[in-house]
Amino acid sequence: MRILTTLLILGYSTAVLAQETKIKQDSVSTVLEEISMLVEKKKKIETEMKMAVSVDEFLASSEQISFIKRGAYAWEPMLNNMSTERSTLTIDGMHIFGACTDKMDPITSYVESNNLSTIDIKSGQEGGMHGSTIAGSIDLKRKTTAFGRSNPWAGGYQTGYEFNNKQFFNLANVSFSGKKLAGDASIAYREASNYKDGNNDEVKHSQYKKFNTSLGLAYKTSELSSVRLDAIFDVAKDVGFPALPMDLWLSRAIITSLSYKQLFEDQFIKVWDTKVYYNAIEHYMDDTTRPENLVHMDMPGWSTTYGLLSKANFKQGNYSSELQLNAYNNLSIAEMRMYPQDRTERTMFAYSWPWVTTTYAGLSLNNTVEFSEANRVNFGGSIGVNYNYSKYVDFNWIFHPGAPQEKTRFLPSLHANYEIDVNRFNFSIGAGYGHRAPSVSEAYGYYIYNSYDRYDYIGNPDLKNEISNEINASVGYKDQRFSLQAKVNYFYIKNYIIGRILSLGSPMNYQSVGVKGYTSLDYATLFNFALTADYHILDNLHWKGNVTYAKGQDNTKGNLPFIRPFSYNTALHYSYRDFGIQTSVHGDLKQRDFSPEYGESLTPSYTVWNASIDYTFYVNNFKAVVQVGAENLLNEYYSTYADWGNIPRMGRNIFTSFKINF
Repeated sequence: MRILTTLLILGYSTAVLAQETKIKQDSVSTVLEEISMLVEKKKKIETEMKMAVSVDEFLASSEQISFIKRGAYAWEPMLNNMSTERSTLTIDGMHIFGACTDKMDPITSYVESNNLSTIDIKSGQEGGMHGSTIAGSIDLKRKTTAFGRSNPWAGGYQTGYEFNNKQFFNLANVSFSGKKLAGDASIAYREASNYKDGNNDEVKHSQYKKFNTSLGLAYKTSELSSVRLDAIFDVAKDVGFPALPMDLWLSRAIITSLSYKQLFEDQFIKVWDTKVYYNAIEHYMDDTTRPENLVHMDMPGWSTTYGLLSKANFKQGNYSSELQLNAYNNLSIAEMRMYPQDRTERTMFAYSWPWVTTTYAGLSLNNTVEFSEANRVNFGGSIGVNYNYSKYVDFNWIFHPGAPQEKTRFLPSLHANYEIDVNRFNFSIGAGYGHRAPSVSEAYGYYIYNSYDRYDYIGNPDLKNEISNEINASVGYKDQRFSLQAKVNYFYIKNYIIGRILSLGSPMNYQSVGVKGYTSLDYATLFNFALTADYHILDNLHWKGNVTYAKGQDNTKGNLPFIRPFSYNTALHYSYRDFGIQTSVHGDLKQRDFSPEYGESLTPSYTVWNASIDYTFYVNNFKAVVQVGAENLLNEYYSTYADWGNIPRMGRNIFTSFKINF
């Protein structure tokens, strides 16, 4: 199976047709002003500490997100301390599914920071607009250029070098804005060698190479409508994963979409946006760089998705709503091939994903009623239908005789939230209820090796839906210089899916110690708390910080795996004329609530200090910034609770970066 060459693509042209038309300038501006009120504020994730962030670093600045790391590349994002099976990850609302059974290609690995504008993070059932979820949703928003911009051409270039792993990178982007045609293009290349830990020891198999490029073209078909074509191409080669027994030889992705957007004047409906999309991913894991392995193995995987996304925004008086239709069809295939020392002969072949087709269709509605400027309620829900078909169900029959070849599940969800502002305080309280279907691995996986606990995992097609009941609340205070906000949520998840040791079957991988099957616990609970503060001490001196705490338990009060211990982050930024100086300290306390049953061990506490300085100047009226800094300034040797196999993090890393915009 190969990546198809037919590209249908479309992006999401945000706030587009506003600035362009002269005939109906006032009325169009009014329409767009109303539309902007419909859309919730997107969480702009950026970092002052380091200009040239990767997408993973970009996401890590959010207190809601942590990562499972198996190396220096393609970290697995965890929202509300839950793995990617329980969250919805999309690019401009498009569903894209990785092709690696080890989850070494999350969706975040197929974009670059220079083709993203914002990242929209929603917690719990509020994130159900794009499909069924438990933890919430992460939607990566691509850059889009409005029509009729005063400066037709704009762009930027960024380059830099990081000394610890000898990483060199180049990022460039350009945009064009005309009365009827607008476009965006980007290109990025990163190459890194093995990094060194805090003891100055080389962490082998931590190198990577990555190339990414994107193109988006929009054409205004009328004063209030446009079409847009988008494409992303991403390729990664020679990617090492020190926490795994094999590495990535090649990963390729093509992500395309074609969309049509229509705005309306003086009507209940304000905007209608529809897109069709196609994406295909190839992912080839092998162990040819690991001569110590007694048995050689290849693990190629393929994922192909076709989809439709159609949404409409409405507003009348103090009522606004968004209605969205989401449908997709995905085919996931993964193979496992074992060879003797003579690789011209093959001793074993199996499908770890036995040609599993997933078809989903869902209708979602979100409503907002503003009783006053300081008093509002948000409520909504969705209903989805999830259909699975396994072509080679024989693999599942070995452990689950008579398991159905196809399965249809209904996935409802509801959520409500009430917000009120009282003087400088704001309060909110909400609740949610939702279902999710088991993932392809959880339902149909066959001998998927987990190097963390060293068990082979078997899927179960008869698993029940996970059912989440959640409550959430927040309280905040804000004045001209100081803000403080506390957020808390609690999840009670019935039929919680997790791996348990099977009494039958023997491991297939020679490194395995046994076989685990995915099963459902009666329930599990998860509690998350975050406190964030922001203080402008002086006009040019700014401090911000946050602390987080989480607790996850199964139905026997045992600890769930990968739950972040108490963590903290504090940062100070000072500006003087064209200079900026920033420093930060972050860390975790000792992970006392670890889970030996799921392969975890106690993780010591750690503290990491970072610092950087930047200087802004102009080259022929073009703004340029140069930055020098250091991560892990004290060269701390540490690993975190979420580092697969307790691989050590990077030691002291001096970085440089140069950026110019035109």
